[in-house]
Amino acid sequence: MTCPAGAGTIAVGIDSSTQSCKVVAVDLATGAQISTGSAGHPDGTSVDPGLWTRALEEAWAAAGIDALGRRVAGVSVAAQQHGMVAVDSEGVPVHDALLWNDVRSADDAAAMVADFGTKAWVDAVNVVPVASFTLSKLAWLARSQPQAAARLHTVGLPHDWLNRQLTGAWSTDRSDASGTAYFDPVANSYRPHLLEKYLGAVPVLPEVLAPNASAGRLLPRWGTSSAVVGAGMGDNAGAALGLELAPGEVAVSIGTSGTVFAVSDAPVQDPSGQLAGFADASGRHLPLLATINAARVMAAGAAMLNVDLVEFDRLARAAAPDAGGLTLLPYLDGERTPNLPDATGTLAGMTRANMTPENLARASVLAVLNSLADALSALHSFGVPVERVLLIGGGSKSRALREAAATVFGVPVDVPEQREYVALGAARQAAWAATGNLPAWGRRIEESFVPHGGWGAQVRGRYAELRRAVYGV
Repeated sequence: MTCPAGAGTIAVGIDSSTQSCKVVAVDLATGAQISTGSAGHPDGTSVDPGLWTRALEEAWAAAGIDALGRRVAGVSVAAQQHGMVAVDSEGVPVHDALLWNDVRSADDAAAMVADFGTKAWVDAVNVVPVASFTLSKLAWLARSQPQAAARLHTVGLPHDWLNRQLTGAWSTDRSDASGTAYFDPVANSYRPHLLEKYLGAVPVLPEVLAPNASAGRLLPRWGTSSAVVGAGMGDNAGAALGLELAPGEVAVSIGTSGTVFAVSDAPVQDPSGQLAGFADASGRHLPLLATINAARVMAAGAAMLNVDLVEFDRLARAAAPDAGGLTLLPYLDGERTPNLPDATGTLAGMTRANMTPENLARASVLAVLNSLADALSALHSFGVPVERVLLIGGGSKSRALREAAATVFGVPVDVPEQREYVALGAARQAAWAATGNLPAWGRRIEESFVPHGGWGAQVRGRYAELRRAVYGV
């Protein structure tokens, strides 16, 4: 951590993800990073939300925010979406918070869809229930933990919990509320009748703040600044704000999972439920598709070949562009886009000639890109322009993946410099809440690629043919 001396106004962004909490302080005028700190979160799909508070305290101290004092003008939180934070009238959790990746409510989500059908859910809240969403988790709580449900007073999301720790009051924003399945991002209102039906009661719900609004001011426990706290947001909305995503641009984030999202002035609706019609953090909308299998496919490929990721990347770059005809469906943990929860991976097109380490590595890389290209195609089919892709996330560090992405996607690809874009988006919102103006900090592109050669269409065709042959989609 470094903190140069001298005058200047500072915005602080917090990224509270599944794995960790990161705190980033930036210069309010330029967005240049001043300091950063991080702390880990526990493994698992349920957690005492007090541990998020503790991790924030550690990351806050590691970033030296106290030492910045009154130079801090604003703070904002972006966090993992969908989770259930349920507390009693004293603010004590009635159950561990259930994270987005906790699937114990899958049967409850399926029952919800059976009750009304996908179109009715899209009309009501612009998403179709899955186990990730808060309403499904509340239905599970009411069904399996009725005594805990009876004590429930307030329900919020991970970022709402942290807003309360920072300011003393619960609050949320459109982007995060739109992932609950009981908030309509088109009408900008809660749907309490859905809570009544599936929870059996309507708990206190956080106020949904406008993206430029203040959630309050920092409590004294966080230092001497008394800075404005912004409304906060979900993590994908934070990344979009940090990237300064514009219409026609699509962010493709390759991490543990993959996400494909864009900003849209108008809501985008998908009666099938494959696309989630979330809100963004600027007052617009954030149509999004997610894949379960992303960077872990390459990690699994490296493990199968008994090499590290550096050697795996070298092998993938040394192969023929089309992996010598090998095609991998990367559904190693099931899949969400397309909706194939029980799917497994499939390797096809094998011959004695093409079964080499190089082609196996290349096929793994192409599998990740083909899966994300499916999501891009789905996004485009709903009228969202796909003119350029911004490639982010840990998986985007792979040179083999970078060099192949534009040709597989069929559009130009920019790779922005490596930054904590979720935290940067939160800092940008913090500056907005503090000054009344959303700053334009710009972004620096590390590399750019354009489609090259005809092998991309051949790879896409083989992949689609295999997907239809194995799964009929």
